[in-house]
Amino acid sequence: MSDYIYTIVKKEKLQDMMSSFSECFNLPIQLIDEKGEIIEHYGQVTAFCNRFKRHLSPDDSCANLHIKAAHRAVTLGETYIFSCHSNMNHIVFPLLNNSSFFGSILVGPFLMEEPDSLLISNIHKRYPSMSTEFLLDLYEEMNSIEIIPPARVTQISKLLFYLFSDLISESKKELIINQQKLHQQSKINESIQMYKAGGVIKQDQYPYEKEKKLIAKVKAGNLQEARSILNQVLGYVFFSGGNSVENIKPRAIELCSLLSRAAIEGGAATDVILKINNQFIKSLQEITSIDSLCYSLSESLEIFIESMFNYAPSQNETIKKAISYISTNYSETLTLDDVSNQVELSPAYFSTLFKQCCGSSFKDYLNMVRIEESKRLLSNTSYSILDIAIAVGFENQSYFSKVFKKHTGLSPKQYRS
Repeated sequence: MSDYIYTIVKKEKLQDMMSSFSECFNLPIQLIDEKGEIIEHYGQVTAFCNRFKRHLSPDDSCANLHIKAAHRAVTLGETYIFSCHSNMNHIVFPLLNNSSFFGSILVGPFLMEEPDSLLISNIHKRYPSMSTEFLLDLYEEMNSIEIIPPARVTQISKLLFYLFSDLISESKKELIINQQKLHQQSKINESIQMYKAGGVIKQDQYPYEKEKKLIAKVKAGNLQEARSILNQVLGYVFFSGGNSVENIKPRAIELCSLLSRAAIEGGAATDVILKINNQFIKSLQEITSIDSLCYSLSESLEIFIESMFNYAPSQNETIKKAISYISTNYSETLTLDDVSNQVELSPAYFSTLFKQCCGSSFKDYLNMVRIEESKRLLSNTSYSILDIAIAVGFENQSYFSKVFKKHTGLSPKQYRS
C-alpha cells in the first residue's frame, strides 16, 4: 500500500507536511494504510500508548479502531475527532482516490483537559483485568501527553483538513460532496419528523404552500432559504411515498421543472435553464441512491439561481463577500459593525441590504451559522456544551442553549442524546 500511496502523492511532500504539522503542534501524526498499518510516523510515540495497547486483543486493536474512525470521516466528509479505547483523543483525515479509501492521516493522542482519577477509573471499568499498579503507571505516563483545549482542537482539525485535502483534488471534492449530502439528509429527516408529528399522510395534504414559497425564494435569488424549503418538500415526498428511489424520481422531475420555470420567470435565460433541466433528467438514469438524487436536485437549484444573477449588481457581490466573511469568522466576537466595515458600507445600510438579500437579519443569520456548527460538534465530538458554545462564538452557555432551542426545538443536551 505504501507503494500505491506514493504513486498519488509525492513522498517527500507528504513527509515534509507531516513533519511540519507535528513540529508546529507538538503532536504525533501518522500515515496509515487501509488496514490501519503505520506507513509514516512523526512525533514521539507515547509510552502511555505502548503500555496500554499490550492489553488489547487483535479484534479490539488500535488499528481496527482507527480504520472505523476513518470510514466515519469519509461519511461525514471531513476530519473526525474521536476517543480511543483509553479515552485519549485523536483526529483522523481519510485519503480517497476515485472513490476508493486507501488510508488516512491520524493525529494524536492528546487530551482536552488535565488527566484525573475519573479517567483512570473509566479505563479500569472497561478493562477490569488491569492491576492497580499498572493503572498507576498509566496515570504517570499521561503526564507526557499534550493537553489541548477543545476550541483549539477544532481549529487544528480544520487546519488538518485544509492542509491535506489539497493533496488529492478528487479526494477533496468527494469529501465536500459527502459533507453536503449528509447535511441535506439531516435537514430532510428533520422535515420528515415534522410531518410525522403533524400526521400529514394523505396525498391531498401535499404542502403546496411550501411550493409557492419555494418559487418565491428562487425568483428572489435567496438560495439559502430556497434550499431549506426544498428539503422540507422532499421530506414530504419521502414520508408519503416511501424510500424507493424509482418511486421518487418522477416527483423529482416535477420539482426540477417547477424550479426551472421559477428561474426563467426570475430573469434567467430560457435556453440555459432548459439545458440544465434536461441534464438533470438524464442524470436520473444513473442515480441509485436517495442522497445522490437529493444532492443533484439541490445542485440544479443552485445553478438555476446563479443563472438568474449572472448580471447581478455589485451590491449582490457585496452581500456574498459579507456571507463569506461571516462563514470564516463566526467563531469570533462578530458584530454588525465588523462585517459592514469589511464590505465598506454603513451599518444601517448594510443591515437593510443584508435582510433584503438574505431574508433574515444579520444577527439571526450569524446565529444560524453558529448553531449549524454546534450541531456538528454535538454529533461528532465529546466536547462539553460550554466548550462548544465558546468554540462557535457564544459568550455563555445559557444564551447558546436559548438560541439553540429556538432554531432546533431541542436543548443541546437533547440534541446530543
